[in-house]
Formats: sequence, structure tokens, C-alpha cells
Amino acid sequence: MTHSFNVYIDESGDDGIGKFRQPGADGGASRWLTIGACVVRTSRDLELVGLRDEIRKECRPKSKTPVLHFKDLNHSQRRRACQMLAMKPLRIVCVLGLKDAPAAERFKGKNQLYFYLTRYVIERVSWLCRDYRSQVKEGDGRAKIVFSRRGGMNYDDFRDYLKRLKDSDETEIYWPVIDIDAVEAQDHSRLAALQLADIAVSGITAAIERDPFGNVEGGYLAALKPNIYSRNGNYLSYGLKTLPNLNDAELDNQQLDCFKIFR
Repeated sequence: MTHSFNVYIDESGDDGIGKFRQPGADGGASRWLTIGACVVRTSRDLELVGLRDEIRKECRPKSKTPVLHFKDLNHSQRRRACQMLAMKPLRIVCVLGLKDAPAAERFKGKNQLYFYLTRYVIERVSWLCRDYRSQVKEGDGRAKIVFSRRGGMNYDDFRDYLKRLKDSDETEIYWPVIDIDAVEAQDHSRLAALQLADIAVSGITAAIERDPFGNVEGGYLAALKPNIYSRNGNYLSYGLKTLPNLNDAELDNQQLDCFKIFR
């Protein structure tokens, strides 16, 4: 029997913990690492190819490549791409980790922070799939997880990590919907759904990661709100999670303003 849901995971930022990027200066690591997922019914997966093509045609009509990258779009194109994602047949889950928070110091090992943040993404994905199972009759109720391939990441190690979590009581992942053995990685260029995940995750990150001038952009996040997973109007415990929480992350007013739409 086929899976009921497909989950496409991408990231924005890097997992380096050290010299952080400063406004007006070259180089340095991002302050935030964001891991996010686009979740779609398996039966509607092919619609994402058409959506990717629509976005490319409207936002980059002269481009000769079908591959979309958020970083290649200007501000107006990015905003339009996020608007075109809105109300389409997918849901978004995002976890944003502040790398210069005191608690992040313990995640200096290779891929440790990435694994840690991703567990919260999968936790929320599992709740989403459980919540929507009554509406999705096709398939076996489980989710297939596909990562955008990243250098230096061993996906066998990640599957083992999930198995260890499953054998523990450390998370609130709803395991009946997570198919650990089906976790895989694909190149960004191969799957339209991963390119849409890149738009969603990068657009959300822009509301909290300062650009080279010290500014953030909340318009993309606002455009994506209809697709962000929520329960009873609660977004910040479900579709969006920051570590630490927004009240403890010492955000400036510009950053906080971006998230007021969820309070």
C-alpha cells in the first residue's frame, strides 16, 4: 500500500557555530538554522510540478532552467512565489533554531544541530498527518520523508537517529505515521517539491535572519500563513517553532513585528 503523505524537507542557513555574520561585513555564519517541510497528499504530489512550473514561468520567464532557487529571485519575485504557494495543496512546518543561544553550545558536533532541529520538524509533521488522516482516505496513513540532499549528511545515520528516538521517550512524535525505512534524500534539482520547500523555508527564515543591511522581511511569511500548519489557530506550537521561544530569543522590534500575525 502506498504512503498517504509525502514530506519534503529543506533548510535555510548553515549549522556553523562560531563567527556569526554581522550587518555590513562579509562572511560569517548565519545566526539561525531553519529546517522546514512541505507536506502534501501523495495523491496530489504531481500537482506540485505544475505549481513549480507556474511560479517559474511568472517569476523567471526568461530563465532557461526549470529549477527554482529562492536565492536567485529578487524581492518582488520572492514575494510573488510565496503568494503563489498560498492556498495550494500543501502544508508547511518550520523549526527555527538560534545558533548563538546558550543551549546551542552543546550542538557543535557534525550535524548535531541539524538532527536536533529536524526531530522537532518530524514531530510536528507526525501531528499534522495524524490530524489530517480522517480527510485523507487513500494510502496506509504513513508519511514518506524526502530530504533535499546536503553535503556531509549521512542519511543512514539519520534513520538510526530516528530509531533511537523511537525506542526512547524523548519526543512526542506520533510514530505510527512515520516510515523510518523510507527516509531518503534527493538532489534539489530533481524534484519540484523540494524547490517549493526551498521557497517556503527561505521565505520564513527571511523574517528572522537579518540581511547584510541588518533588515528582515516579513512579507514572505505573511503570504505563506494560509499554508502553515496550525491547530485551533495556534501556529507557534505547531507549524512554527523557534528554539528558544520568541520571548527568550531577544528579537528586535523589526523581527517581532513579523510574527505578530500569529499571536
